[in-house]
Amino acid sequence: MPSEPDSVADRLAAVRARIDAAALAASRDPGSITLVAVSKGQPPEALRAAYAAGQRVFGENYAQEVVRKHAAIEDLPEVRFHFIGGLQRNKAKEVVPRVAMVESVDREDLARELDRRATAAGRRLDVLIEVNVGGEASKSGASPADLPAIVRAVRAMPGLALRGLMTIPPEVEDPAEARPFFAALRALAAEHGLEALSMGMSHDFEAAIAEGATIVRVGTAIFGARSYPAR
Repeated sequence: MPSEPDSVADRLAAVRARIDAAALAASRDPGSITLVAVSKGQPPEALRAAYAAGQRVFGENYAQEVVRKHAAIEDLPEVRFHFIGGLQRNKAKEVVPRVAMVESVDREDLARELDRRATAAGRRLDVLIEVNVGGEASKSGASPADLPAIVRAVRAMPGLALRGLMTIPPEVEDPAEARPFFAALRALAAEHGLEALSMGMSHDFEAAIAEGATIVRVGTAIFGARSYPAR
């Protein structure tokens, strides 16, 4: 069953309070952190409930879902979507007109297709490069060794605005164990003069904030379990 609006609002308020507390503990301004509500697998009603509670940025993993959700809530002013999942080049045409940012650019050929689509649409698309800091074969993301070449390529593309880096660290039971991976991403961003750091999810976003996250991607802690299969 879809989450009830009050439940979504209460959970959202609790997540925001945790973000504020984590930021203050790290001597950071809570306003410097963007919360992306990961709405993968949630019905439009859940997004509307979060919107009513003040949420404006939503994260989706699949092109087909972005198309459906965008159409379902396009009447709501100021709503923005971030694409946060693995993206095939042939899906770029569906994603580019509907999102404010693609957080999961992990290779040059994908960047070139996004650039082509954004340029044709007369816009400059914000992007992050996804980095596989843990070196896990099961995860997407550019390797740290390949990052300099991708950064150079993306910066030369007129249709893309490179804002920073994103990562999904290895799964750990204790969120504190994820901190070295977040710190590694922060160091890579500093190396390349990049400011945005998208890292941290429901389980570990406080640890990510302690290491400098400027974007956190939180789904389950806001919406609960997915209401239907995401695609």
